[in-house]
This record gives sequence, structure tokens and C-alpha cells, in this order.
Amino acid sequence: MSLYEVDHVTRRYGRVGTSGSVLAVDDVSLAVEQGQRLGIVGESGSGKSTLVRMMTALDQPTSGVIRFDGDVVSHRAERDLGGLRSSVQLVFQDPRSSLNPRMRVGDIVTEPLRSRLLRVSGHVPTDHRARLAEVLESVDLPLEVADRFPHELSGGQRQRVAIARALTPKPQVLIADEPVSALDVSVRAQVLNLVRDLVAAHGLTLIMVSHDLTVVRHVCDSVIVMRHGRIEEQGPSEQVYRDPQSAYTRELLASIPTFRVT
Repeated sequence: MSLYEVDHVTRRYGRVGTSGSVLAVDDVSLAVEQGQRLGIVGESGSGKSTLVRMMTALDQPTSGVIRFDGDVVSHRAERDLGGLRSSVQLVFQDPRSSLNPRMRVGDIVTEPLRSRLLRVSGHVPTDHRARLAEVLESVDLPLEVADRFPHELSGGQRQRVAIARALTPKPQVLIADEPVSALDVSVRAQVLNLVRDLVAAHGLTLIMVSHDLTVVRHVCDSVIVMRHGRIEEQGPSEQVYRDPQSAYTRELLASIPTFRVT
């Protein structure tokens, strides 16, 4: 049994046949294994972010089924998603919008520990201060940062805070949706290396959304290329990067600006 199973999932917004109807994800099936590092790549509008939103039950498929650790998580009431919420954590694209500007960093990072849904699941640490110090150290931030507000930090530091918050409840899966695209080029490689090292150190399963195959190649061991809501190509990252089988993947490699990650 795979950790994640996406079975013929489609997501359509609006009514079929109307001018506002959009087919965002079209009959996608995939499996994610424990410990896998999967990259989902595609241009804007390819359906990659919609897909991961459904995998985290932040959106629901129009048809099809999504399972996590054997349990159906699509079309479930929020009160029944405690296991998913404690086991799967997200890092969003822009920390300026994902971090509450009126909360201090310490409260932001420990916020998942105060969630009733996560507490009921029984998987979250109970010593908040100790866990705060632990996760801040893991993302190379001093404990003094806990008393500061997000606007007092640099973009790279804010994204490290977002990563620390995601790690706080000790999840099984980390989903990162374009985690470096909003950052300066000078700090992108640092954050990518941090994500890669944390995933290895904690034995996490990683699902990373990106428009850049170079980013995915550096962090992920496998990749899915999406186009118009469908899977265009998939396979080991190195193989897809060096020998793409799809004309669209070749175009993607040729047209998207990349940066060197060391």
C-alpha cells in the first residue's frame, strides 16, 4: 500500500458547458511511497497546485478518490481529518502572506501544537517551548528570533520560519508549493539545501511543486510533469532531466530560466 494514492482524480471549477468552466485537473492517478521525494512540475495553470490542495483536503475533487495511509481523505469532514492534518504539513510559496504579521515567530511556529484537531490525534509534542527551540535550531535560526515579528526578518528567514512551523508537529509528509520562487536568487539555493537536508534527517516524504526542473532535480528523486491538468511525463528526476521523452518536457527545459544549485 502506498502512502498516498490518487485514483482517477478530476477537478472542474464551474458547470460543464458554461463560459466559466475550467478543467484544472483531468483524470490524474499517482502513488507516493513512504520516503519518496516527488517533484510536480509544470507551467502556471498546469494543475499542479490544485492537485496538492486536493491531496491535503484543502480542496475536493469533482470525481475520483484520494487516500492517505489507506484512509480516504477526499470529501471527508474536517473533524475527521486529524490524522492527515498532523501527518501532512505545507510550506507555501510566499511567507509574507502565509505568516500572520501580528503574531510573533514563536507563536507562529508553535501554532500547530495548539490545534484541537492535532491534539486529538495524539501525535503532536506537548512541550511547546522545547519543540520551538528544537525546530528553530533545525532551520538555522537562533531562539531569539521567537520574540520577533515576520516583518523584522529577511525573506529567507521568513521561509525558514514557515519550514519550522511545518516541522513542529513532527509530520510524515512535507508538501512544499514553490517554496523558493518568491525569494531572492541569492538565498534560493540555501533554502533548497535546507529542505533537502531536513527531509533526509527526519526521514520525511517530500512532495515539491515547482515550475523549474532544475529545482526538482536537485531535491527530488522522481518527477511528474503536468500540462493542462494531465500527467505529461513521469519518472526518475535525473532520467527526465537528461532524456525527456515528451516534447512538452523538452520545451519546458529549454524555455524556463534556471539557476545553479550547489
